[in-house]
Amino acid sequence: QVQLVESGGGLVQAGGSLRLSCAASGSIFRVGAMGWYRQAPGKQRVLVATITSGGITNYADSVKGRFTISRDNAKNTVYLQMNSLKPKNTAVYYCNADLMVYGTGYRGYWGQGTQVTVSS
Repeated sequence: QVQLVESGGGLVQAGGSLRLSCAASGSIFRVGAMGWYRQAPGKQRVLVATITSGGITNYADSVKGRFTISRDNAKNTVYLQMNSLKPKNTAVYYCNADLMVYGTGYRGYWGQGTQVTVSS
């Protein structure tokens, strides 16, 4: 069984920082691109940042310069360092990863989500 487990969410004041982690576990043969998405109440899930297995990153314009995505390939883990947080960053943050499970091809997996709340 393959799963993505997120951690690191919580409540922070505006201007503060949080670091999210997401670890992939199970019968994983290879990990492709990994990323973070967020979904605010009443809104669609949107991309925050992605990172390829080779370390190429992509960010939503709204988080450039404040958020940093990174990964540890040895641990099958992706991180999201969030600085200078704003109340509008409040959302459930979801981890996504393209995983190759033994005996199958790549497919996308989602974590369960972690709540980030930024108070003004």
